[in-house]
Amino acid sequence: MTAEASAAAKVTPAEPAGARQSLGSRLADAVSGGLVRVFLILVGLFWLVPTIGLLLSSLRSPEDMSGSGWWTVFSKPAQLTFTSYQKLLENGDITSSLLNTVLITVPATVLVVVVGSLAGYAFAWMEFPGRDWWFLIVVSLLVVPVQVALIPIAELFGKIGLFGTIFGVILFHTGFGLPFAVFLLRNFFAEIPRELLEAARLDGAGELRLFARVVMPLGGPAIASLGIFQFLWVWNDMLVALVFTKSGTQPITVALQTQVRQFGNNIDVLAPGAFISMVIPLAVFFAFQRQFVSGVMAGAVK
Repeated sequence: MTAEASAAAKVTPAEPAGARQSLGSRLADAVSGGLVRVFLILVGLFWLVPTIGLLLSSLRSPEDMSGSGWWTVFSKPAQLTFTSYQKLLENGDITSSLLNTVLITVPATVLVVVVGSLAGYAFAWMEFPGRDWWFLIVVSLLVVPVQVALIPIAELFGKIGLFGTIFGVILFHTGFGLPFAVFLLRNFFAEIPRELLEAARLDGAGELRLFARVVMPLGGPAIASLGIFQFLWVWNDMLVALVFTKSGTQPITVALQTQVRQFGNNIDVLAPGAFISMVIPLAVFFAFQRQFVSGVMAGAVK
């Protein structure tokens, strides 16, 4: 027998791939296919049950809602009607509060995005005395709870005439939204290549033009994510609005809570009002879903 044949005879046969995998790996491979997808679909449908129930309840008359559950519409579709939404539009408190919500949410979101973007760019790429210390002070404000500042700021707003006004609520939301905005955008803008900014400066671009033409387009995903976060927080807020607003300036969250306190059985107004209050932020989120995911994942992969 030659040396080559002896060496070949000593080589053990290759071990099957399945035998090298542990039991946990084989179980993970077994459930990573269609079974997991079915499970996730069921979880998603289960999560949507309250939303579907609220929608169907808003399309039923008070008599039907008091007599049976919302799931009976699948066997009796004739119960569906838009009468409750018609009554909602005739309710001046609800419609005015919905307008107040828009007047509070949109400016508070725009101010946080604009001021946070400018401050984030300044902390990332502009040199000024104490820049790092100022940034640490801004970041430290993230740990300040909203509840701690309610009474002092309410007293301050009362002295300067802003308590109970829409502008006061906008200022409060803007002030508490800026620390997170500056922190998020500063870290995102700092990842922009320095060579790109230097090339724009060599072409004669000033700081404002550099910010508008180079930094803002590159920071679009992060800015969109920040806008969505701020919009959802302000739109769904009830605590700040409950403290700083009064009759005539209340947003939809406080108006619905007031309707429950005054008229506990007016479900024909509460159901459509709650659904409209919920569906608008959902529509905003799904409209900017791609930008939101891009902003969240920005910087995760180099």
